[in-house]
Amino acid sequence: MKPKRKRFDVNGVVLVDKPLGYSSNQTLALVKKYFNPKKAGHTGTLDPLATGLLPVCLGEATKFSSFLLESDKSYEASIKLGFISSTGDSEGEIEPIKIKNFPTLEEVQKVINSFLGYQEQLPPMFSALKFKGKPLYEYARKGENIDRKKRKINITSLKIKEYKDNIIHINVSCSKGTYIRVLANDIGACLKTGGYLVGLRRSAIGKITIQEAVNINLIEEMNTQSRKDLIQPIDTLIREFGKIILEEKDVKAIKDGRTLLLKNYGEGIYRLYANEDIFLGLGSLDLYGYLKAKRLRATN
Repeated sequence: MKPKRKRFDVNGVVLVDKPLGYSSNQTLALVKKYFNPKKAGHTGTLDPLATGLLPVCLGEATKFSSFLLESDKSYEASIKLGFISSTGDSEGEIEPIKIKNFPTLEEVQKVINSFLGYQEQLPPMFSALKFKGKPLYEYARKGENIDRKKRKINITSLKIKEYKDNIIHINVSCSKGTYIRVLANDIGACLKTGGYLVGLRRSAIGKITIQEAVNINLIEEMNTQSRKDLIQPIDTLIREFGKIILEEKDVKAIKDGRTLLLKNYGEGIYRLYANEDIFLGLGSLDLYGYLKAKRLRATN
């Protein structure tokens, strides 16, 4: 019988640049293989045909992954005009559209601008959203169509990087739950040319950027110490929240589940630290200045 692999108390975040062709779970499995954590999970699924930023949480960091899922995301995307796809991307059945003249850059820009701001978007059938306990893509593969509710999204930035050979290359920043495949399809429909996603790269989640990430294949080539150096602190996940450094007596109080009254801070969620600048977790401050623990990491 093969002995169980020893797992370690590894706490932190590995920022991975997911390559083309890997699923998010395959990437997670490789990180677990290289770091041997007792617990691990990724934040925000990327399709195999997408590349880019995929934070992997190790140990205590998994407690805070849900807060990153709420953050805005940024992408680089490429939309090919003149075709439609059954899945919205290059994995589906591709059908050409008869077009007399492709739109000019000015016409494309006008349509692109119309997608800025708050709007409703219909999730695609080829998605991991659940219906009666099963992901929608399982129904889609059988040719079944399930009624879906539109979801509110917000596209905060949408810029054309290049328009060449009937392919629109865009940079987009958007709220959680936005499907770029659907955006590509909707842009193509508005241009009356059809359109589907031929490239997608996630460039940022909240305040974490792709420049901080490392390709999973490079991690494989590293020695043990170099891999350890890749592990970012747990609070990397929640940089966007404000910071409160607590006095020693207040640290004990917050750990004991008591409420603190603080002045000079506005209402919201804050990162909490001990006076030695040790990350404790997240706290919630109400309108009246009362602070209570929202989620704490295990500490000695």
